[in-house]
Amino acid sequence: MRERAEQVGGTLETHSTPGEGTRLLLTVPRFIPTVEDVNGAQLQDVRILLADDHPLFLDGLRNLLVARGLNVVGMAYDGNEVQEKARALRPDVVVMDVNMPKCDGLAATRAIKAEFPEMKVLMLTAAEDERVLFEAIKSGASGYLLKNLDANRFCAAITDLLRDETPITPGLAGQMLAEFSRLATAPTVDETAAESLSSQQWDILRQVAEGVTYKEIAAAMYITEQTVKYHMSQILTRLQVENRAQAIAYYRQTRG
Repeated sequence: MRERAEQVGGTLETHSTPGEGTRLLLTVPRFIPTVEDVNGAQLQDVRILLADDHPLFLDGLRNLLVARGLNVVGMAYDGNEVQEKARALRPDVVVMDVNMPKCDGLAATRAIKAEFPEMKVLMLTAAEDERVLFEAIKSGASGYLLKNLDANRFCAAITDLLRDETPITPGLAGQMLAEFSRLATAPTVDETAAESLSSQQWDILRQVAEGVTYKEIAAAMYITEQTVKYHMSQILTRLQVENRAQAIAYYRQTRG
């Protein structure tokens, strides 16, 4: 019972008194999603596929998510299997370890995103490594977290992911931007493409680079959150970059 409780972030205490029996005190954290509706669907309806080559960790992660009402549709133990199950189960989110046999998480992410660009991939790692972080973002990962993250924060990260945010462990965020900055001392994006951005789009990109959420940007600019997302997609296209992290890096290089 204690092991089960710890798997979902809880504790179990036993108090025994001779002649009076034993009393058990079970404490389990309750995760309440911060958003009732994510892109038109309840968070509990989101289909999640897990991938890790350590069965004990994978079972524990599944128990943690299921205990909080999330829908885990399958588990995979290597990079090839996660691709097969992503194809068969069509999850909304794939939570995947970086280091796996047969095909590592980076290669598996590239394959999944090439076939299913709408599928979100959240990468997990046991240690901080800015090089791996950089490759994960380039491969198409939508988020990058350490495995020792607090259980509730991990569940909240899935919510952020579905709101088109980019959950990254705080200590790694600065490393990611530094790594992008080291790639070049000058902007590599075609200046004519950058000039095609409207003043409103530059303002949106500035706020995104400062860590403001789409919802907050929409409220400040008196537009809908969907409009903000549309402008961000246009920004990525016009700057000829693959994802939001690269757009942020470009903004910091040119206007930061």
